Amino acid sequence: MITGIGVDIVHVRRLERWRDIPGLLERYFHPDELLSVMNKGPAAALSLAGRFAAKEAFGKALGTGLKGIVLKDIMVVNRYNGSPAVELFGTARRAFEKSGAGRVHISLTHERDNAVAMVVLETGE
Repeated sequence: MITGIGVDIVHVRRLERWRDIPGLLERYFHPDELLSVMNKGPAAALSLAGRFAAKEAFGKALGTGLKGIVLKDIMVVNRYNGSPAVELFGTARRAFEKSGAGRVHISLTHERDNAVAMVVLETGE
């Protein structure tokens, strides 16, 4: 059963500007997330925007927003086939468990100026 749905959109230029502010990306992204994205060259901002949108969409799907959640505790990864998945740590893991959900489904898309993420939370049954 679906327990929550969240969607978010992020303007890619926002993340392009963030790259120039020392320490800002490290505040919002898990170190492994940054490691996998920053080697993408010009496409890095697209990937970062999609991942940031996913973090926001996750909070919306919880129904509580991101209050009390450290954003870098939500890590977007790519599976072996390239599809996105979410790994949760610390504050994000606790909020997820409290929600009663058992699975996270995620979809990302981006094109030039914008990145969009959709997150669906589902019971584990």
